[in-house]
Amino acid sequence: MNVQHDSARDVTSSFRLDGRVAFLSGATGLLGRPMAKALAGAGAHVFVNGRKAEAVRELTNQLQQDGFKASEACFDVTDYSALRENVDRIGQKYNRLDVLVNNASIGRAGTFESVTPADFDEAYQVNVVAAFNLMQCALSLLRRAAALTAGGASVVNIGSMYGSVSPDGRIYGSSGANNPPQYGAAKAALIQMTRYAACHFAADRIRVNCISPGPFPDRRYLDADPQFHDRLRSKNPMRRTGDPAEMRGPLLFLASDASSYVTGINLPVDGGWTAW
Repeated sequence: MNVQHDSARDVTSSFRLDGRVAFLSGATGLLGRPMAKALAGAGAHVFVNGRKAEAVRELTNQLQQDGFKASEACFDVTDYSALRENVDRIGQKYNRLDVLVNNASIGRAGTFESVTPADFDEAYQVNVVAAFNLMQCALSLLRRAAALTAGGASVVNIGSMYGSVSPDGRIYGSSGANNPPQYGAAKAALIQMTRYAACHFAADRIRVNCISPGPFPDRRYLDADPQFHDRLRSKNPMRRTGDPAEMRGPLLFLASDASSYVTGINLPVDGGWTAW
């Protein structure tokens, strides 16, 4: 199917997700919240996923109060039975899934000396295995959605700049935010799985892309070490860290028909960090 946009209105409307169904894992976190609002604000019915029922309910209610469509999907993505059950629930209600965003992540701060085999296993289970399981379980729904829309279905995996480059241990100081080896290793695996899936499902009109955020520091680490923020900013070409709201545009681009001829990419949203 060839997709043509002949006017400014067509280009603008191609970013809309009206009538589409989206699932966002890890929706209640620092980057998840603005992404959930972006998807809902563009017209999608968003299934809000997270492990903490109170946080999932609060975000879902907030989206609904703002006039958007949202449903709770409270479960741990590493629980395969719960994952399968929730994907089936989406299928029974909508028989389609247009947008799947694999954002759930874990990677406790640590150093090469301090991490344990259990830390590695947990990082891979959440960042890689759960993302694979969601894609595999949702495949029939993604194919169904792809047949109904001009730009096809979209999977967006959320990687990290540390899936491409090593952390600079000199910047962490006493912040306690030391990025551990298993985190970047897991994110690198997710980026590679993105390329694999993109090539294998292109014929099904399922696009699979990755966004790799850069420095979006949690406030608690900045409070623990006031100089930590300065060191982060000084290392970045744009001389600042990211605002979580800056994830909205890249996500909508990859989730919508605006990126109908884009698949298999890793899009850094890092202020130039990985371009040095």
